[in-house]
Amino acid sequence: MTTPQDIIRSDILSMKGYPVADATGFVKLDAMENPFTLPEPLAAQLGERLAGVALNRYPAPRPAQLIERIKQVMGVPAGCDVLLGNGSDEIISMVAVACAKPGAKLLAPTPGFVMYQLSAKLAHLEFVGVPLRADMTLDTDAMLAAIAEHRPSIIYLAYPNNPTGTLYDDADMERIIHAARSSLVVIDEAYQPFAQKSWIARASEFDNVVVMRTVSKLGLAGIRLGYLVGAPAWLEEFDKVRPPYNVNVLTQAAAEFMLEHVDVLDAQAAQLREARAQLAQAVAALPGAWVFPSAGNFLLVRVPDADAAFETLLSARVLTKNVSKMHPLLANCLRLTVGAPDENAQMLAALKLALK
Repeated sequence: MTTPQDIIRSDILSMKGYPVADATGFVKLDAMENPFTLPEPLAAQLGERLAGVALNRYPAPRPAQLIERIKQVMGVPAGCDVLLGNGSDEIISMVAVACAKPGAKLLAPTPGFVMYQLSAKLAHLEFVGVPLRADMTLDTDAMLAAIAEHRPSIIYLAYPNNPTGTLYDDADMERIIHAARSSLVVIDEAYQPFAQKSWIARASEFDNVVVMRTVSKLGLAGIRLGYLVGAPAWLEEFDKVRPPYNVNVLTQAAAEFMLEHVDVLDAQAAQLREARAQLAQAVAALPGAWVFPSAGNFLLVRVPDADAAFETLLSARVLTKNVSKMHPLLANCLRLTVGAPDENAQMLAALKLALK
């Protein structure tokens, strides 16, 4: 009898699936989602738009109207094109697969977004992690040394970084870009609505830079749409490993509609930025809590005992992310998503109990 153990790669057999906690009945503050729904009139208009979608037809693989809308709204410079993915996760996978020559390496600061390392493993790329400094800022000298030693094919720079919230210094990033002439530098701007800084306008300045974004953090996590901005020469190659029809018709229609009303999402992001500042101040005032500066819609907080604090929050029906085991630099750290006002209040009340 044939079993999975006979067929599946041994490294896959030893892995665990990507963990997604069941949030039923909880205040969900573990996944950096926008907590706000659409205003009812706008939701009704979206419903009408989606009702007219031809579900019996395959989606356009490169929907010209949506891509043009993204270029206009997001300020994509002339000379750059846009490639769409089923979330930025798929784009990360596409980049890894396309660049997976024998012996190729992928380099990123750590701790960072787990999908960089996972995509490398699945594509048989060697992952090289360069630790951040203790204050979670970029160790540029260590990055430059690692680039010189390993000559990676791909370098990821998250702007800002997850799970730390750090917005790396532009001058440091530019040093890395110039030093990495034999590498593709992917600048991941998943949290750009909260950082309010971007490299998209400069994407055409460098022949080894592409900028990746997602609409998830903007308030559309459920539709799964990511996009890559860069020179056509790069995007044409990545397009070759893109699954056909990867962005479904409902996602395309919803994204195009929301880009016509992006002011609503921008206003929600502004509200969350204000709430982030208030939450950071309130958490920092709690005994034993240290809040790292964040340019995302979340806070990285060090507490005396992350496991105990996480369990106290859980017992109060507040779901956060315990990142304390992800990397030595994250010891006793929780990641707290900035939620709606009542959600933030519940989380604060539970955190006060945990830190008594």
